[in-house]
Amino acid sequence: MVLSNPYEKQLGLSSRQVELKKAQGKQNIVLERAVKTTGQILKDNICTLFNLFNVLIAIALAFARAWSNMFFILVIAINILIGIIQELHARNLVEKLSLLSRPMVKVIRDGIVAKLPAQELVEEDVTELETGNQVCADSVILEGHVEVDESLLSGEADPVYKSPGERLLSGSFIVSGKCTARIEHVGIDNYASQVAHEAKKQRRIHSELLATMRKVTHYTGFLIPPLGIVLFVQAVILRGDSVDNAIVTTAAGLLGMLPKGLVLLISISLAAGIIALSGKKVLVQELFALETLAHVDTLCLDKTGTLTLGKCMWKTCC
Repeated sequence: MVLSNPYEKQLGLSSRQVELKKAQGKQNIVLERAVKTTGQILKDNICTLFNLFNVLIAIALAFARAWSNMFFILVIAINILIGIIQELHARNLVEKLSLLSRPMVKVIRDGIVAKLPAQELVEEDVTELETGNQVCADSVILEGHVEVDESLLSGEADPVYKSPGERLLSGSFIVSGKCTARIEHVGIDNYASQVAHEAKKQRRIHSELLATMRKVTHYTGFLIPPLGIVLFVQAVILRGDSVDNAIVTTAAGLLGMLPKGLVLLISISLAAGIIALSGKKVLVQELFALETLAHVDTLCLDKTGTLTLGKCMWKTCC
């Protein structure tokens, strides 16, 4: 859609140059995913050694038609559902996290100003920015003077004056003035995209509860198979039980070694805490991250509320 005449001082890129930039992958599109896929979330919550032991015992009980002894599977299912639902909810919220609204942008190509979606921009495109516009890609001002609101990036509410030769960061807003700017970075190379990427990135957490549960499962993993065989042989050969009765008694002995109730209790407690935090607009990406928060006794912030360093800078605050 042509918006103005072709007699602009800045001719911008030609159609051929734009196609070449797109072929080189220098388009304003973010292709990476910093969050877990649905498949990864399902795999992490379902495919565990603890669940495997319980499923194998359940299969053995089903073979013996001991249906009344299989209610423990309900506990396992509830525990799995709590983890999956919480992670899916957090993943969906994180995916919506973006500092760029992706509006239509005035761009000069072949000397003509046209309005294009932000994802159609390429590196070295020349754009026109005016009051109310969001900067959709890191750029350098060629002509004009503007005041820029960078509060989304720096937390500072005061407008910043920009003149030719100075840089405009993606995610900032033009609050006054008008300028022509050439795009420096596109896609994930943009400052705003990198900030959003860091916020979305999954970080490995250290959880004493999780480590302890894994340790218990690891040790019982060595004991359950041989102990199961011993108990089954003892029931069939020494006590003369039928195969079905032997399976039931063996399963009863093995299930006592798997702390199902403890796992469910931990999951419900953490889920209750996450629900309480969500009411205060706090996003918890992983169930056991709440335990990490419980160990925090001092949080150091600067005057804009930005968490700067993971350590205390002043003795007086401790």
